[in-house]
Amino acid sequence: MKNFESYPLLLLLMVNLAITKHPNGLHTLRIEHTILSCPVLPEPQSIYVSYVDDTLIMGFNSRSENQRVESRAPWMNGKTAEYWDVITENVQRDLNSLKNTMKKMLHIYNDSMTEYHTIQKRHGCQVKESIYFSHAFMELRFNNHDYIALNEDMKTFRAVGKAAEILKEQWNKENFEKAMKSYLMDICVDMLLEYLNLGKTSLLRTDTPKIHVTHKIKPDRKITLRCWVFNFYPPEITLTWQRDGSNETQDMEVIETRPSGDGTFQKWAAVVVSAGEEHKYTCHVNHEGLSQPITLRWGKDPPQPIIPFMAMVVALVLGAVLMGSVMTFFIWKRRSRGKNGAGS
Repeated sequence: MKNFESYPLLLLLMVNLAITKHPNGLHTLRIEHTILSCPVLPEPQSIYVSYVDDTLIMGFNSRSENQRVESRAPWMNGKTAEYWDVITENVQRDLNSLKNTMKKMLHIYNDSMTEYHTIQKRHGCQVKESIYFSHAFMELRFNNHDYIALNEDMKTFRAVGKAAEILKEQWNKENFEKAMKSYLMDICVDMLLEYLNLGKTSLLRTDTPKIHVTHKIKPDRKITLRCWVFNFYPPEITLTWQRDGSNETQDMEVIETRPSGDGTFQKWAAVVVSAGEEHKYTCHVNHEGLSQPITLRWGKDPPQPIIPFMAMVVALVLGAVLMGSVMTFFIWKRRSRGKNGAGS
């Protein structure tokens, strides 16, 4: 059976995998429900994923053999079978509702379910300092042109597109915004706090970044200085180059923070400089795991390890003993040869 990865372009449209930041103690629960239809699928594909901050904690794919929501984080494995039964039932209900919404939108545009279409519902909530409600969001996208979302006040919706406008009117008549507000501020927050408690060893940890600078000569004799930062968590980090104390933001190439595959993250920033001017550039790194910001410069010798005084004394004593033993052996050997010669 083909899996969803065989449709990379549709996957790009379907899932937003941007890392959710949690500065100043903010943590986010993000839930995404997606329906995909295309000519090669006999039935529209349903996909569900749930994230806490940047960590995928559970998921469901209608094309998988196991038609249940499954754990995607080790610390979620302790949940009972009854828990996953309830989660699966709720997710299936929401996905069926989303599938019906997709059919209504297709009817408005007089389109067919057998063509390429995507609809995604994305919602979630934030808490501050792992206790207080901070923010919530809910949005729905259809074919990347119709859009409807709950406003910041959680009392009204905004919509773009013909089908989205019609859906907005229907939601207003049903007072859907009140039900969504109640869910986001109560049930969503309770779930997020539960997950943070279950995964606190992983989610609330801090891994100190490792940093080094590389030096590469280009064909035009220019120099590329690249500042690497890796093995850090959480993913929020500040990384920049400076020339004589001024930021090099215009001439700096930076990659987005990326997962390392082991639960930590990595990032780098590079600048191209003239040969002989490397000493004018410094890399500046700031992260929650650092007691203070770090500044690195290419070519600066790392601090040499300090050998403790007692270790030096012991090494000298052992060396003297070893040397004395060697000398004693050679003296004994020479005397032995002298005696043997006289006897013969």
